Amino acid sequence: MPDQMYKIPFSKSEIEFNLPAQMTAEVAVSQPVPPLADPVQAIRDALEHPVGTDPLIRLAHPGDSVCIVFTDITRASPDHLLVRALLSELEKAGVHDEDITLLCGIGMHRASTPAEKVTKLGADIAARYRVIDNEPQNPSALVDLGVTPGGVPVSAHRAAVEADLLIATGIVEPHQYAGYSGGGKTVAVGAAGEALIAHTHGPAFIDNPATRLGRIEGNPFREAINEAARRAGLRFILNVVLDDEYRILRVAAGDPLLAFQELVRFAKTVYEVPISHQFDIAIGGVGFPKDANIYQASRAPSYLFFAPIPVVRPGGIFIIPARCEEGAGEGVGEQRFLAAMRDAPDVQFILEDARKNGYPPGQQRAFVMAKVLEQSEVIMVGTECPDLICDCKMTPAATMQEALEYAAKKLGPASRVLIVPHALHTLPVL
Repeated sequence: MPDQMYKIPFSKSEIEFNLPAQMTAEVAVSQPVPPLADPVQAIRDALEHPVGTDPLIRLAHPGDSVCIVFTDITRASPDHLLVRALLSELEKAGVHDEDITLLCGIGMHRASTPAEKVTKLGADIAARYRVIDNEPQNPSALVDLGVTPGGVPVSAHRAAVEADLLIATGIVEPHQYAGYSGGGKTVAVGAAGEALIAHTHGPAFIDNPATRLGRIEGNPFREAINEAARRAGLRFILNVVLDDEYRILRVAAGDPLLAFQELVRFAKTVYEVPISHQFDIAIGGVGFPKDANIYQASRAPSYLFFAPIPVVRPGGIFIIPARCEEGAGEGVGEQRFLAAMRDAPDVQFILEDARKNGYPPGQQRAFVMAKVLEQSEVIMVGTECPDLICDCKMTPAATMQEALEYAAKKLGPASRVLIVPHALHTLPVL
């Protein structure tokens, strides 16, 4: 229906739009699953009945040093609930406050601010415990854990590796490289050294056809981070599956691999959505917190492109509403991404240079976006930094109407449109 009103996330609100008269649309949304009525109790139950291992109250002992790696502000993991529940179990086990470190798994993102730590953990926890960030470029903060049989150099933050008990939180959702996020990823990327992140995010891994959304088995990226987390000593996870409103649908705790696999099986039933064909245009929603900068918001077109089969035909267009109030992003990785996109004469140069010379962590997003832009155009709508959008080889548009009129003129008025309101929580499958 040409006059139908559609809604898509934009920052902490929504954008409403109509399609031009001759365009037809299909909407892809994750399966409606009721959120847990009592998520706090569900978390307690998961901790009391972990998958494949003893409960924390038996794994932890008085005098043990414990490190909990939690996700940074770019991830919607409800760590204020998860970490609190973990700390409660550790207290029951007799672990002292001073023996606990809460490590923010920033990976190569910028350091977390005091306010963000409070947001993630709660003011009381942030004040009561030692809370630190990963330092991927600080050799003295890292422990070298050798090289995997596949040639991946493994290093991780000293607080994680040297702890008697290493625990991680996380979300299990579609992930462009890992198939699904969660499990060992919070440690193996979030708490990793730069060399490990560089290798796993390098062109050899990302160019591998088995490194795809939704794929766990035989995925070299997933296999590498599983091994890295094992070497770091990860013994226990507390992970969740969320809906589009970030409400908890399922919780699992326990063995880093077995608990993760249990949640993946459930997540597939929620996130993987059948579609009928490839489309001319895909409109992908991001919303807060992922649309705060270009680096994170660009995940939407790349997720839709790296679905098992790209949802947009070659020559098609992705339209992504994203405020991007932080510009490209302030972290080392984000700035490397911007520099690579801005300084290259075209996307072919980015691809050829990466395959020939490799790149440092963060710059993999430039490589990924170059693969998207090689076949498609990306329009970013409503951004506060249109000049930076242009620097990143994408097209800015002030409004959805402007973007759709541009797409209609370029691809034809009768273009077929796929609308994915929550592009990072939906995996369209042909």
